[in-house]
Amino acid sequence: MPRLAAASLAGTAIEFYDFFVYGTAAALVLGPLFFPAFSPLAGTLAAFATFGVGFVARPLGSVLFGHIGDRRGRRPVLIASLLLTGAATVGVGCVPTYGTIGAAAPLLLVVLRFVQGLGLGGEWGGAVLLTAEHAPAARRALWSSFPQVGPAVGFLLANAMVLALASVLTEAQFAAWGWRVPFWVAGVLALAGLWLRSSLAESPRFLEIDDHARVPLAEIVRHHGRLVLLTAGALAAGYAIFYAVTTWSLAYATERLGVSRPVMLGCIMAAVVLKGALTPLAAMLGDRFGRRPLCLVGCAASALWMFPMVALLATGEPLPMFLGIAGALIAFVTMFAVIAAYLPELYEPRVRCTGAAVGYNLGGVLGGALTPIVATALAERGGRVPWGVGAYLTAIALISLGCFALLPETRPVPVPVVSPAVD
Repeated sequence: MPRLAAASLAGTAIEFYDFFVYGTAAALVLGPLFFPAFSPLAGTLAAFATFGVGFVARPLGSVLFGHIGDRRGRRPVLIASLLLTGAATVGVGCVPTYGTIGAAAPLLLVVLRFVQGLGLGGEWGGAVLLTAEHAPAARRALWSSFPQVGPAVGFLLANAMVLALASVLTEAQFAAWGWRVPFWVAGVLALAGLWLRSSLAESPRFLEIDDHARVPLAEIVRHHGRLVLLTAGALAAGYAIFYAVTTWSLAYATERLGVSRPVMLGCIMAAVVLKGALTPLAAMLGDRFGRRPLCLVGCAASALWMFPMVALLATGEPLPMFLGIAGALIAFVTMFAVIAAYLPELYEPRVRCTGAAVGYNLGGVLGGALTPIVATALAERGGRVPWGVGAYLTAIALISLGCFALLPETRPVPVPVVSPAVD
């Protein structure tokens, strides 16, 4: 289990590095480079729109790779999704800007972002299922939480790279070529991840299935449609909160408040380190008290914290901004630490890869794709404190709370040990 968990964590870290490095670039440089005819605000919105394309592609990727995972096994999904995402990310780093090839530049950006989303849509389901289906039932949430640490590691890698480049390069150098370097590094990371995953064994639970679903998506729609919609709605809050504090807040603080790029990236990265460290601890609570209670607590805490969070962000001071972001991510991790165990347990094994991945990635569309765009527009129309952003995130958290309330608990019940009878 430690070797399997480490390989899954490394793979998700690499693929989410690819995804996050695009979000950071969208917040910082892609607007003026690929949409120069727009105003600064419109350029940022357009860059965030290309960011959202990746989320739209993720459910399609979950259908494609979920079909492979349910029909051919979880392991092939891990290899194919890693290669696809890595190739698309390197491609983004090679796209000429609008000043070189005109309108073809943003078009290529959208296409590559779409391909990147396809790969990531398959990644989560394969990595989580391979870990969850190997793990002992009593510690399933704990072992399954390690792939969930991967996004935090990927985010830190992506932003550490950008922060280092921004610290040693001038603004002109970073805009000219520096922003491309993190995308090129993705190719090296993808090869490393491929090496790590090449020795993993197939899921024993998949090998036990005698009757594989012929068309997994058809069975999901016919028999589990309500469950997919509830899980998507339940996960929307987590996505909205995470991308609000890691993507929108970066653009808001640097463009509206005049906070320096290294300071804001440092605040976000410190909070993400805390989130990653707390993930296994929250998962252990999920094994002890159940998946659903932690999700309900996390959603409720999110709804209560969104207004204080935006007020702390609006100060423009490092410590209050860190506290605002850290509080939001603690509420987030309370929900998402147990999701890697919770979602697979909700679906029967023969359609588990498709069902869990589609529900997870539809939540990304509902909560993650639009949040940077909506939050940017709401912050522009408000005063110094973006109360509209707080209201928007609170509303999503309350909707997700209602969806979690309608989902069942799935924590395995320990089998009591029966003492032998004594004559």
